[in-house]
Amino acid sequence: MKKSKAYQEALKKLDRDRLYDPAEALQLVKDMSSARFDETVEIHIKLGVDPRHADQQVRGTVSLPHGTGKTRKVLVFAKGDKQKEALNAGADYAGAEELAEKIQGGWFDFDVAVATPDMMAVVGKLGKILGPRGLMPNPKAGTVTFDIERTISELKAGRIEYRVDKTAIIHVPIGRVSFELEKLSDNLNVFAEALIKARPAAAKGQYMRSVSVCSTMGPGVKINPLVLMAANR
Repeated sequence: MKKSKAYQEALKKLDRDRLYDPAEALQLVKDMSSARFDETVEIHIKLGVDPRHADQQVRGTVSLPHGTGKTRKVLVFAKGDKQKEALNAGADYAGAEELAEKIQGGWFDFDVAVATPDMMAVVGKLGKILGPRGLMPNPKAGTVTFDIERTISELKAGRIEYRVDKTAIIHVPIGRVSFELEKLSDNLNVFAEALIKARPAAAKGQYMRSVSVCSTMGPGVKINPLVLMAANR
């Protein structure tokens, strides 16, 4: 695959064999960004876990102090007073069976779905549709709850969900290239601290094996995982 001129120019600023300190890496990602839109800054972390084993799953949520730079559309499955609470709290959509029918018809104009526990009989039927898209409400992700107002507030403010994939890598957004370096660093450190706390007891050896950050269209910059872990223990 042929790389663009902008990408090739960005590579000239990067030492691909070097492990950078976190702040240096983030600044380099900002410096190398050349897209005509405000690119997302992503972090990719290879963990020393075996996701095939239930006791080595790594999953959770974390509220980034400066958000991700993206306003997420929140859908809430709820009835009665909880439906009203959701709309008053800023949910983009709130409803019950009528929303389930729209989704079964191929409608997906939302970024995250929340459900009250009493709605799971309805939502459960959507598992095969929402699950593969990462949109299925889940108690472990804090998206099956009666605490609707707080949940919506956190999701709108920048709460993200992380989950290790089949190759033991976690991929999450931590902001935009337009963010000040300090804000990107804050987001990175808060996420790293949460990930370290989520380390399974069964994980052996070095927990963070490799870490890289990049913008949507830019090359990856390697971060020294030992420095990142030491700063966030």
